[in-house]
Amino acid sequence: YGASKVASEVLALEYGSTFDFPVWVNRCGVLAGKGQFGRPDQGIFSFWINAYLRKQPIKYIGFGGKGDQVRDCLHPKDLVPLLFKQFSADASTSDQICNFSGGVENSMSLAQLSDWCTEKCDDHEVGAEPAMRPFDIPWMVLDNRKARSTWDWQPNTPINDILEEILAHARENPDWLEISKP
Repeated sequence: YGASKVASEVLALEYGSTFDFPVWVNRCGVLAGKGQFGRPDQGIFSFWINAYLRKQPIKYIGFGGKGDQVRDCLHPKDLVPLLFKQFSADASTSDQICNFSGGVENSMSLAQLSDWCTEKCDDHEVGAEPAMRPFDIPWMVLDNRKARSTWDWQPNTPINDILEEILAHARENPDWLEISKP
């Protein structure tokens, strides 16, 4: 998965270079907000909140089954101003690869997310499967300092606001997990 992402980045950059076409590679953290897929592979924050609210089975997988995996999240609306800047920028004047993420300030572990859900939705049992999965990583928080300096960009939506938005959407759309599953 990771190798195919890097290969597609190289292909896009080579295309841009060949045809003098501006290309930027925006590596994002976990995009999260209302309407995000409620799937563990493409929307862990939305999936977890929806499943927690509905008392559906969820579990911590790997790393001792304690929920210590950490991810950052970024609201899509925080990415839009950057895209407008890129539409009018000269590709030769900017670094073409940057991380756009919530960073450390907008990150949390699954255990912390469960605590947040308990506070908002009552208690729900979370299972544990300590066995490791291939390629799973404990910490995926992208460093967005280059994006801050290159593009004068920063995320503006705090993680709590993102989670509250997801929870409100989950309450308004009780069938979201079913609708958004593969």
